[in-house]
Amino acid sequence: MMTRRDHLAALVAMAAAMLPAAKSRALEAVMEEADPQYGLLGQMMAQPGQRAALIAILTEGTGSMPGNLAYLIGEDSANADAIWIVELWDSKESHAASLALPSVQAAIAKGRPLIAGFGTRAEFKPVAQARA
Repeated sequence: MMTRRDHLAALVAMAAAMLPAAKSRALEAVMEEADPQYGLLGQMMAQPGQRAALIAILTEGTGSMPGNLAYLIGEDSANADAIWIVELWDSKESHAASLALPSVQAAIAKGRPLIAGFGTRAEFKPVAQARA
């Protein structure tokens, strides 16, 4: 039986596989240099054919969020309308506060019509990455 920890490890590995190599390296660098205390991993489905437009909106509205250590978006290679978002924060409170920022509120309002739904979502406590 798969435990919650095993499931979370699989989700993080899957998200890393969905991200371009440069973004995966950026995520590794953040894990090495910063001390993230809160993480989110989620799948979002765009309306058919709207994935690139949704990514552009999410990217422009999330550039400067206090306490955010990484905000990475990857295209799902198995679903042309799905994206994966990996977020690392200095605290859960910083993430909650970010939702009230005008730029984030504007991105949410602009992107909402392009969102068809949500898939898997997990909150996690980031830990150091093991090296082989």
